[in-house]
Amino acid sequence: MSFETISVVGLGYIGLPTAAVFAARKKKVIGVDVNAQAVATINRGDIHIIEPDLDIVVRTAVTEGYLRATTIAEPADAFLIAVPTPFKGDHEPDLSYIKAASKSIAPVLKRGDLVILESTSPVGATEQMSAWLAQARPDLSFPQTLGEASDIRIAHCPERVLPGHVLRELIENDRIIGGLTRKCSEAAKHLYQTFVKGECIITDARTAEMCKLTENSFRDVNIAFANELSMICKKLEISVWELIRLANHHPRVNILQPGPGVGGHCIAVDPWFIVSKTPDDARLIRTAREVNDSKPTWVLDQVRLAIGKFLQAHPSKTAKDVTIACLGLAFKPNIDDLRESPSLEIAVQIAKNHPGTVLAVEPNIEQIPERLNGLAALSEIDNALSLADVVVLLVDHSPFKNISKDQLSSRQVIDTRGVWA
Repeated sequence: MSFETISVVGLGYIGLPTAAVFAARKKKVIGVDVNAQAVATINRGDIHIIEPDLDIVVRTAVTEGYLRATTIAEPADAFLIAVPTPFKGDHEPDLSYIKAASKSIAPVLKRGDLVILESTSPVGATEQMSAWLAQARPDLSFPQTLGEASDIRIAHCPERVLPGHVLRELIENDRIIGGLTRKCSEAAKHLYQTFVKGECIITDARTAEMCKLTENSFRDVNIAFANELSMICKKLEISVWELIRLANHHPRVNILQPGPGVGGHCIAVDPWFIVSKTPDDARLIRTAREVNDSKPTWVLDQVRLAIGKFLQAHPSKTAKDVTIACLGLAFKPNIDDLRESPSLEIAVQIAKNHPGTVLAVEPNIEQIPERLNGLAALSEIDNALSLADVVVLLVDHSPFKNISKDQLSSRQVIDTRGVWA
């Protein structure tokens, strides 16, 4: 079993690092993406996302000829699909990106090829992908019809990495591999063992899909507990940060830290995939999602209260005279990823509704996000703090931890991450 040429479809926060680590193992990698600008950037040896050390790995892989990007799928021995899986309408999973990726690779498939769905997906998505491929290529056989004897092997292998540590975790973390048949699973395992040092654990496709959703739902429920505690403690005039620190001294208690909500393309999305399939049974999972989705509204209420307190202390001023600094727009610390970010949503709502100046501080981006364009100004930390009357810390980026108490004095402060607690 040999995979000399590997195609990675979707060159985003997961696809590009995955393509890079394969290329670093001297495999010929063809990266495919619909974004022509991203393709051109990669072919120059540069990257279009922020991830530590990724630029060095990509530059080396491109320079040595092991990695090349294109907008059109080409023949390969293995295809990894790593495209977005958002939801639409009332949290209904949107598989249109997976369908488009399937149709893009179908014309170049050949007997013996392996297709792996890496995108986090609702249960049954891998079977659906296989059905789309079979429909596009009736001349080839697929596992759903011929089982182990099929021409094409299909598997699901979800990523489970932490932004900011992707390259290390791609290599070190265990991988769950679920094929539509045992032969499919073994082929996928053989491929990942090219670079994975963790254990490659075989299961079926549906269990692999559900495993990723379960991992993120578990974390979502834990975060919801912390977020609910923060709202309760505020009402009871208790420091939630001290409370959690003390409660975590119990040998079997490990409460996570609250925040302004939950963002990113995993934890904020994946639980809904379970709810969509079993709406009557996923009661706790749904409630946790609703708690976390409600947290930004609670933060906005705290901002309004802070503006009121400032105006009480400065009766000659109006709301139009109040400058608000929003510190952090990304969904996690020390990255540039704004996907499903509650911090960005909070900043947008503040900017839309506040008559005064709103300053956005995000050290990891160079341009104001489109949703804030014309509503807020992108500012450096020191400038924002010198002008702000209300400071709203939304993301615990490392530079924010160095802000002194003197820089916050005489200002109304809302610290959603406990950085200054």
